[in-house]
Amino acid sequence: MIVTTRYFAETALLADGWADDVLIEVDARGDITGVSAGTVRGDAEPIAGIVLPGMANLHSHAFQRAMAGLAETTAGPGDDFWSWREQMYRFVRVLNPDQVEAIAAQLYVEMLKAGYTCVAEFHYLHHQPDGTPYADRAELSRRVIAAAKTTGLGIAHLPVLYNSGGFGGQQAGDGQRRFLNDVDGILDIIGRLRADHAGDPDVRIGVAPHSLRAVPPEMLAATVEGMQSADPAAPIHIHIAEQVKEVEQCLAWSGARPVEWLLGHAAVDDRWCLIHATHLTEAETASLAASRAVAGLCPTTEANLGDGLFPLAPFLAAGGALGIGSDSHISVGVIEELRWLEYGQRLSQRKRGVAGGPDRPSVGATLFQAAIDGGARAVGRTTGRIEAGARADLVVLDRDHPALIGRKGDTLLDSFVFAGNDSPIRHVMAGGRWRVRDGRHADEAAVAARYRQVMAALLA
Repeated sequence: MIVTTRYFAETALLADGWADDVLIEVDARGDITGVSAGTVRGDAEPIAGIVLPGMANLHSHAFQRAMAGLAETTAGPGDDFWSWREQMYRFVRVLNPDQVEAIAAQLYVEMLKAGYTCVAEFHYLHHQPDGTPYADRAELSRRVIAAAKTTGLGIAHLPVLYNSGGFGGQQAGDGQRRFLNDVDGILDIIGRLRADHAGDPDVRIGVAPHSLRAVPPEMLAATVEGMQSADPAAPIHIHIAEQVKEVEQCLAWSGARPVEWLLGHAAVDDRWCLIHATHLTEAETASLAASRAVAGLCPTTEANLGDGLFPLAPFLAAGGALGIGSDSHISVGVIEELRWLEYGQRLSQRKRGVAGGPDRPSVGATLFQAAIDGGARAVGRTTGRIEAGARADLVVLDRDHPALIGRKGDTLLDSFVFAGNDSPIRHVMAGGRWRVRDGRHADEAAVAARYRQVMAALLA
């Protein structure tokens, strides 16, 4: 006998637009089996509020949540991404597996409360502090996945290949020793995790060559080939063109800019997510859009690190796909990432409504829908849509929140993104189960208690 739970939403954003009186049927596995608009409630459980599809957070380094706010003392006149990176290396040297899991769990509770129902975890912390692999090479990956399972957040786990300290296979530094692997090492971790989570609808395993500066060309090709042999549709993520210095170093090494080089040397398609891609020429912007890869944008982290601004308007005009991520977790929130994605453009161009267009003039709706679609593609999971066959990942907004009173249609999303500072998110369902009710996660007190113990030890 198939067990189905029926929910009734007064208003919902479906795959084909806004609808009223929506019946959503969910099976025991957590998949949506049916959606009907303009119907009657019957015996269905009512959902009080405005129902949106859940958002994927397409770029996360979970352990960095614990250092958010600890790197805001200037390192001198040259303080930038590279000086921040040295502080991060010092921080990561002392973390143990229990601490990694506790930090990830705290972060994932925060993500769920903020409206994310899935995360792409770009996981490059693999080894013991001295660089020696754990007896189980996948130990820290397992801890991060365990945190996702405990909290109920869907996860696309992306073990990261990090091999070199710079373009051309330069020797890695002491601060990178916990990250280092070769192709066989990273494929071994991936194989173990795939065996553990085969058939789990809430765990997807992909791969992340860290960057062109950390993965030599032959290793990049071999890693992609190995992942494709195991799972031809697996997500592939890579950091790229985040910093001007990175672009200059890539030019010196290869004669090409990072995105230009990648698109010319790899079969980049809709499996790929290019993280940051901040510094692009017009030609690179058009080529990236045409590739169907997702641009993984992290506006709060990019602002915090002084990275620069992505060429949003021409990328959207060219039909490019994008999603959002909280990256270093200096901030964790769908609203703030989308808001600053637009505000950065407004400040640099001294104009309003940069993301809006004639087909959908609502800036909030344009950004939200783009991030929903691109995020789902980047995690390689059936999320981000309220339709049969998708995961039951739902976010419920409080209709009576001051920022939303009287709003209808796309104006709801404009107000959700741009109005007020307290979140109107009331309930969150991930994988067919309510994870957040009335703004609280069921396990947040216990998770927070463990996190406090970790932070007390780390900051002692």
